[in-house]
Amino acid sequence: MSDIAFLEKVFSELAIDCEKISHPPLHTAVEADRLLLERPGTRLKNLFLRDNYGKRHFLLITSPNKQVDLKALSKSQGLSRLGFASNERLAKYLAVKPGCVSMLALLNDAENAVQLWVDDAIWQSDLFHCHPFDNTQTWLMQKNDLLKVFEYSNHSVELVSL
Repeated sequence: MSDIAFLEKVFSELAIDCEKISHPPLHTAVEADRLLLERPGTRLKNLFLRDNYGKRHFLLITSPNKQVDLKALSKSQGLSRLGFASNERLAKYLAVKPGCVSMLALLNDAENAVQLWVDDAIWQSDLFHCHPFDNTQTWLMQKNDLLKVFEYSNHSVELVSL
């Protein structure tokens, strides 16, 4: 699994600075809600998906309270069927454990096997909550800094309507 030191090295190279918040381990948005932490920015739900054949992988970013209709999303993206990827696929493609997924994990996808989908309803924000490969911290990331990370990792944002 990747570590925070690697992430901090990349941030230094890209001249990215962000606020870092430590907290007890959070595996889901519901667990984060229980802490009642007040912090600026947009909270996120990160879903690691795969196509019906397991050949294509997607990281879907949306609002924590949004219910995602995978059947409708599959149809809108021209795919036969989407499902949740296994923990083994998560480790293989994004090198993080369940509960530690965020857009920052795309830095671990050197082969560009994972496509980034972001809910267009949340991409209007300028500040986003991201786990730094670890669910005991949340880093508050500016949108323009995330775009630097995506460029560095050779990923792009595809906006989707959910």
